[in-house]
Amino acid sequence: MKALIDKAWEERGDLSPASASPELKQAVEECLDGLESGRYRVAEPLGAPGQWKVNQWLKKAVLLSFRLHENEVIEAGYARFYDKLPLRWSGDSGPGIRETGARVVPPATVRRGAHIGHDAVLMPSYVNIGAFVGRGTMVDTWATVGSCAQIGSNVHLSGGVGIGGVLEPLQANPTIIEDDCFIGARSEVVEGVIVERGCVLSMGVYIGQSTRIYHRASGEITRGRVPAGSVVVPGSLPAADGSHSLYCAVIVKQVDEKTRASTGVNEILRHAE
Repeated sequence: MKALIDKAWEERGDLSPASASPELKQAVEECLDGLESGRYRVAEPLGAPGQWKVNQWLKKAVLLSFRLHENEVIEAGYARFYDKLPLRWSGDSGPGIRETGARVVPPATVRRGAHIGHDAVLMPSYVNIGAFVGRGTMVDTWATVGSCAQIGSNVHLSGGVGIGGVLEPLQANPTIIEDDCFIGARSEVVEGVIVERGCVLSMGVYIGQSTRIYHRASGEITRGRVPAGSVVVPGSLPAADGSHSLYCAVIVKQVDEKTRASTGVNEILRHAE
Protein backbone atom coordinates (compact mmCIF):
# COMPACT_ATOMS: atom_id res chain seq x y z
CA MET A 1 0.00 0.00 0.00
CA LYS A 2 2.85 2.37 0.81
CA ALA A 3 4.44 1.76 -2.59
CA LEU A 4 1.11 2.40 -4.32
CA ILE A 5 0.64 5.69 -2.44
CA ASP A 6 4.21 6.83 -3.15
CA LYS A 7 3.86 6.08 -6.87
CA ALA A 8 0.53 7.93 -7.10
CA TRP A 9 2.06 10.92 -5.33
CA GLU A 10 4.79 11.21 -7.95
CA GLU A 11 2.10 11.14 -10.67
CA ARG A 12 -0.43 13.32 -8.84
CA GLY A 13 -0.42 16.02 -11.51
CA ASP A 14 -2.38 13.72 -13.84
CA LEU A 15 -4.60 12.25 -11.12
CA SER A 16 -8.37 12.80 -11.04
CA PRO A 17 -11.43 10.96 -9.70
CA ALA A 18 -12.01 9.54 -13.19
CA SER A 19 -8.42 8.43 -13.86
CA ALA A 20 -7.58 6.91 -10.47
CA SER A 21 -7.51 3.13 -10.30
CA PRO A 22 -9.85 1.23 -7.95
CA GLU A 23 -6.78 -0.09 -6.14
CA LEU A 24 -5.53 3.42 -5.39
CA LYS A 25 -8.94 4.59 -4.24
CA GLN A 26 -9.22 1.58 -1.93
CA ALA A 27 -5.70 2.15 -0.57
CA VAL A 28 -6.44 5.81 0.26
CA GLU A 29 -9.72 4.88 1.96
CA GLU A 30 -7.90 2.21 4.00
CA CYS A 31 -5.36 4.83 5.06
CA LEU A 32 -8.12 7.19 6.21
CA ASP A 33 -9.86 4.34 8.06
CA GLY A 34 -6.57 3.45 9.77
CA LEU A 35 -5.95 7.06 10.77
CA GLU A 36 -9.43 7.29 12.29
CA SER A 37 -9.00 4.12 14.32
CA GLY A 38 -5.48 5.03 15.46
CA ARG A 39 -3.98 1.99 13.75
CA TYR A 40 -1.99 4.40 11.58
CA ARG A 41 -0.52 7.76 12.55
CA VAL A 42 1.09 10.40 10.36
CA ALA A 43 3.74 10.69 13.09
CA GLU A 44 4.61 8.10 15.74
CA PRO A 45 6.37 8.71 19.07
CA LEU A 46 9.64 6.81 19.47
CA GLY A 47 9.65 6.76 23.28
CA ALA A 48 12.02 9.59 24.22
CA PRO A 49 10.66 13.14 24.59
CA GLY A 50 10.65 14.97 21.30
CA GLN A 51 11.60 11.92 19.24
CA TRP A 52 9.12 11.16 16.46
CA LYS A 53 9.00 9.22 13.21
CA VAL A 54 7.01 10.94 10.46
CA ASN A 55 5.23 8.60 8.05
CA GLN A 56 5.32 10.78 4.96
CA TRP A 57 3.43 8.22 2.88
CA LEU A 58 0.38 8.63 5.12
CA LYS A 59 0.56 12.39 4.75
CA LYS A 60 0.65 11.83 0.99
CA ALA A 61 -2.45 9.61 1.25
CA VAL A 62 -4.28 12.42 3.05
CA LEU A 63 -3.36 14.88 0.30
CA LEU A 64 -4.22 12.41 -2.46
CA SER A 65 -7.70 11.95 -1.02
CA PHE A 66 -8.61 15.42 -2.30
CA ARG A 67 -7.68 14.45 -5.86
CA LEU A 68 -9.81 11.31 -5.73
CA HIS A 69 -13.13 12.96 -4.84
CA GLU A 70 -15.37 15.58 -6.36
CA ASN A 71 -17.10 18.19 -4.22
CA GLU A 72 -20.57 17.17 -3.09
CA VAL A 73 -23.27 18.39 -0.75
CA ILE A 74 -22.87 16.96 2.76
CA GLU A 75 -25.84 16.91 5.10
CA ALA A 76 -25.02 17.35 8.80
CA GLY A 77 -28.20 17.80 10.78
CA TYR A 78 -29.02 21.51 10.80
CA ALA A 79 -26.01 22.34 8.59
CA ARG A 80 -25.04 21.64 5.01
CA PHE A 81 -21.51 21.56 3.59
CA TYR A 82 -19.96 21.33 0.13
CA ASP A 83 -16.70 19.42 0.27
CA LYS A 84 -14.73 16.51 -1.15
CA LEU A 85 -14.84 14.29 1.95
CA PRO A 86 -17.58 13.48 4.46
CA LEU A 87 -17.40 14.44 8.11
CA ARG A 88 -16.32 11.90 10.68
CA TRP A 89 -19.17 9.61 11.82
CA SER A 90 -21.43 10.70 8.97
CA GLY A 91 -21.19 7.40 7.09
CA ASP A 92 -22.06 3.82 7.94
CA SER A 93 -18.50 2.44 8.06
CA GLY A 94 -16.36 2.19 11.17
CA PRO A 95 -17.33 2.65 14.83
CA GLY A 96 -20.00 5.24 15.54
CA ILE A 97 -19.65 8.35 17.61
CA ARG A 98 -20.95 6.61 20.75
CA GLU A 99 -18.39 3.81 20.44
CA THR A 100 -15.55 6.32 20.14
CA GLY A 101 -16.02 7.17 23.80
CA ALA A 102 -15.49 10.90 23.37
CA ARG A 103 -17.83 13.78 24.21
CA VAL A 104 -18.54 15.94 21.17
CA VAL A 105 -20.35 19.20 21.93
CA PRO A 106 -22.27 20.82 19.05
CA PRO A 107 -21.21 22.27 16.71
CA ALA A 108 -17.76 20.64 17.03
CA THR A 109 -16.60 19.41 13.62
CA VAL A 110 -14.32 16.43 13.01
CA ARG A 111 -13.24 15.70 9.48
CA ARG A 112 -12.84 12.29 7.87
CA GLY A 113 -9.51 10.63 8.70
CA ALA A 114 -9.07 12.23 12.14
CA HIS A 115 -8.59 10.12 15.29
CA ILE A 116 -10.39 11.10 18.49
CA GLY A 117 -9.28 9.25 21.62
CA HIS A 118 -11.45 7.77 24.36
CA ASP A 119 -12.59 10.31 26.98
CA ALA A 120 -11.54 13.25 24.80
CA VAL A 121 -13.83 16.28 25.00
CA LEU A 122 -14.44 18.44 21.95
CA MET A 123 -16.12 21.74 22.69
CA PRO A 124 -17.31 23.70 19.61
CA SER A 125 -14.02 23.28 17.74
CA TYR A 126 -12.51 21.94 14.52
CA VAL A 127 -10.30 18.87 13.99
CA ASN A 128 -8.95 18.50 10.47
CA ILE A 129 -8.21 15.42 8.36
CA GLY A 130 -5.36 13.15 9.46
CA ALA A 131 -5.08 14.70 12.93
CA PHE A 132 -4.65 12.64 16.11
CA VAL A 133 -6.27 13.72 19.39
CA GLY A 134 -5.24 11.53 22.33
CA ARG A 135 -7.18 10.07 25.25
CA GLY A 136 -8.53 12.48 27.82
CA THR A 137 -7.63 15.59 25.83
CA MET A 138 -9.78 18.72 25.93
CA VAL A 139 -10.13 20.72 22.70
CA ASP A 140 -11.79 23.85 23.99
CA THR A 141 -14.15 26.29 22.28
CA TRP A 142 -13.04 27.60 18.87
CA ALA A 143 -9.74 25.76 19.06
CA THR A 144 -8.53 24.28 15.78
CA VAL A 145 -6.39 21.18 15.27
CA GLY A 146 -4.79 21.37 11.84
CA SER A 147 -4.42 18.62 9.27
CA CYS A 148 -2.21 15.73 10.47
CA ALA A 149 -1.37 17.54 13.76
CA GLN A 150 -0.57 15.18 16.64
CA ILE A 151 -2.08 16.02 20.03
CA GLY A 152 -1.13 13.73 22.91
CA SER A 153 -3.12 12.42 25.86
CA ASN A 154 -4.38 14.61 28.73
CA VAL A 155 -3.65 17.81 26.80
CA HIS A 156 -5.72 20.97 27.23
CA LEU A 157 -6.03 23.19 24.17
CA SER A 158 -7.65 26.32 25.59
CA GLY A 159 -10.19 28.55 23.86
CA GLY A 160 -9.15 29.82 20.45
CA VAL A 161 -5.88 27.87 20.28
CA GLY A 162 -4.59 27.21 16.77
CA ILE A 163 -2.50 24.12 16.04
CA GLY A 164 -1.11 24.30 12.50
CA GLY A 165 -1.54 21.63 9.85
CA VAL A 166 0.53 20.30 6.98
CA LEU A 167 -1.88 21.52 4.31
CA GLU A 168 -2.11 25.21 4.99
CA PRO A 169 0.56 25.89 3.84
CA LEU A 170 2.15 22.57 2.84
CA GLN A 171 4.66 21.54 5.52
CA ALA A 172 7.03 18.57 5.59
CA ASN A 173 6.24 17.56 9.18
CA PRO A 174 3.14 17.87 11.35
CA THR A 175 2.88 20.05 14.43
CA ILE A 176 3.15 17.93 17.57
CA ILE A 177 1.91 18.58 21.12
CA GLU A 178 3.04 15.77 23.42
CA ASP A 179 1.20 14.34 26.45
CA ASP A 180 0.18 16.38 29.50
CA CYS A 181 0.64 19.83 27.93
CA PHE A 182 -1.42 22.94 28.57
CA ILE A 183 -1.73 25.43 25.70
CA GLY A 184 -3.13 28.79 26.84
CA ALA A 185 -5.97 30.69 25.19
CA ARG A 186 -5.36 32.19 21.73
CA SER A 187 -1.90 30.63 21.44
CA GLU A 188 -0.66 29.35 18.08
CA VAL A 189 1.78 26.49 17.43
CA VAL A 190 2.47 25.90 13.73
CA GLU A 191 4.93 24.78 11.04
CA GLY A 192 5.88 21.41 12.50
CA VAL A 193 7.01 22.73 15.89
CA ILE A 194 7.25 20.07 18.62
CA VAL A 195 6.07 20.94 22.14
CA GLU A 196 7.45 18.22 24.38
CA ARG A 197 5.70 16.51 27.25
CA GLY A 198 4.40 18.46 30.23
CA CYS A 199 4.88 21.97 28.84
CA VAL A 200 2.73 24.92 29.89
CA LEU A 201 2.23 27.73 27.37
CA SER A 202 0.58 30.84 28.77
CA MET A 203 -2.07 32.81 26.93
CA GLY A 204 -1.02 34.32 23.59
CA VAL A 205 2.19 32.41 22.88
CA TYR A 206 2.98 32.11 19.16
CA ILE A 207 5.59 29.62 17.96
CA GLY A 208 6.58 28.77 14.39
CA GLN A 209 9.84 27.47 12.95
CA SER A 210 11.32 30.98 12.75
CA THR A 211 10.25 32.04 16.27
CA ARG A 212 13.15 32.52 18.65
CA ILE A 213 12.71 30.55 21.88
CA TYR A 214 14.71 32.24 24.64
CA HIS A 215 15.78 30.13 27.63
CA ARG A 216 15.96 32.66 30.44
CA ALA A 217 18.10 30.54 32.75
CA SER A 218 20.85 29.83 30.21
CA GLY A 219 20.47 32.65 27.69
CA GLU A 220 20.33 30.07 24.89
CA ILE A 221 18.15 30.75 21.85
CA THR A 222 16.63 27.83 19.97
CA ARG A 223 13.91 27.30 17.37
CA GLY A 224 11.33 24.68 16.44
CA ARG A 225 11.13 22.72 19.69
CA VAL A 226 10.01 23.42 23.26
CA PRO A 227 11.81 21.15 25.77
CA ALA A 228 9.82 18.94 28.15
CA GLY A 229 8.41 20.66 31.23
CA SER A 230 8.93 24.19 29.95
CA VAL A 231 6.79 27.08 31.17
CA VAL A 232 6.56 29.53 28.27
CA VAL A 233 5.32 33.13 28.10
CA PRO A 234 5.35 35.72 25.29
CA GLY A 235 8.24 38.17 25.28
CA SER A 236 10.59 40.14 23.04
CA LEU A 237 14.31 40.37 22.31
CA PRO A 238 16.13 43.56 21.30
CA ALA A 239 17.74 43.94 17.89
CA ALA A 240 21.53 44.05 17.74
CA ASP A 241 21.53 47.81 17.19
CA GLY A 242 18.97 48.44 19.93
CA SER A 243 16.60 50.23 17.54
CA HIS A 244 13.67 47.88 18.11
CA SER A 245 12.59 44.59 19.65
CA LEU A 246 10.99 41.55 18.03
CA TYR A 247 8.64 38.93 19.43
CA CYS A 248 9.99 35.76 21.00
CA ALA A 249 8.77 32.97 23.26
CA VAL A 250 10.45 32.90 26.67
CA ILE A 251 11.03 29.75 28.71
CA VAL A 252 10.86 31.23 32.20
CA LYS A 253 11.41 27.95 34.04
CA GLN A 254 11.08 24.20 33.75
CA VAL A 255 9.11 21.92 36.04
CA ASP A 256 9.43 18.19 36.55
CA GLU A 257 6.53 15.73 36.33
CA LYS A 258 6.07 15.65 40.11
CA THR A 259 5.70 19.43 40.34
CA ARG A 260 3.44 19.51 37.29
CA ALA A 261 1.18 16.82 38.76
CA SER A 262 0.86 18.45 42.19
CA THR A 263 0.60 22.10 41.11
CA GLY A 264 -2.20 23.75 39.19
CA VAL A 265 -1.47 25.47 35.89
CA ASN A 266 -2.52 28.86 37.25
CA GLU A 267 -0.07 28.56 40.14
CA ILE A 268 2.76 27.54 37.80
CA LEU A 269 2.15 30.59 35.62
CA ARG A 270 1.61 32.92 38.61
CA HIS A 271 5.10 32.17 39.90
CA ALA A 272 6.80 32.38 36.51
CA GLU A 273 8.19 35.88 36.96
